[in-house]
Amino acid sequence: TLKGIRRTLGTAQEKKTAATVDTIYQLLARIDSNTTTGKRDKSLLLLGFAGAFRRSELAALQVNDIEFVSEGLRVTIRQSKTDQEGQGQQIAIPQGKLKVMTALKDYLQAAGIQSGAVFRSFKKGGVIMSESAISDRTVSDLVKKYALLAGLDPAQFAGHSLRSGFITSAAEAGANLFKIMDVSRHKSVQTVRGYVRAAEAFKDHAGSSFL
Repeated sequence: TLKGIRRTLGTAQEKKTAATVDTIYQLLARIDSNTTTGKRDKSLLLLGFAGAFRRSELAALQVNDIEFVSEGLRVTIRQSKTDQEGQGQQIAIPQGKLKVMTALKDYLQAAGIQSGAVFRSFKKGGVIMSESAISDRTVSDLVKKYALLAGLDPAQFAGHSLRSGFITSAAEAGANLFKIMDVSRHKSVQTVRGYVRAAEAFKDHAGSSFL
């Protein structure tokens, strides 16, 4: 019965658009970085992209999960989809051209956050509304918000767009598959290979010499 349903409805997943590095620049251009909320949104988008975070991981980040080092950031993910027992996974995020570390420091200083949840809700004027972390749904809503402001179709974007955007951008830049997996923390090579295959669909195409 289930096989019949799958044949009728199909099993292809509806994938959201990857927020590649070019898209990230478009989103960042629509943020008012002079406000505390704007600083939060900027650091959230940058960190979510640069660390290939799942939206739940990004929302759950605590200040003591982040170590500032000369090269950038070392971030510990306490628990994730591929780490249900909470052994913890650590990733490195270089400062780089996007200046991820600078944006995060700027936000934390402006918000006066020294411990607890990194990303929180704010009232007007930059006053913290709650000590609790934002929800993972908020991450998705923020991506959609800035996609709309950038003139893109918000329906095509979601929280996962940050994660898939990093993997796609890394693949397009020719990054080593296993180096990509160091950041994305995928257990399956095949899963990441799907992103790489899509990014390289026209590169060295089998028919390039005669089509």
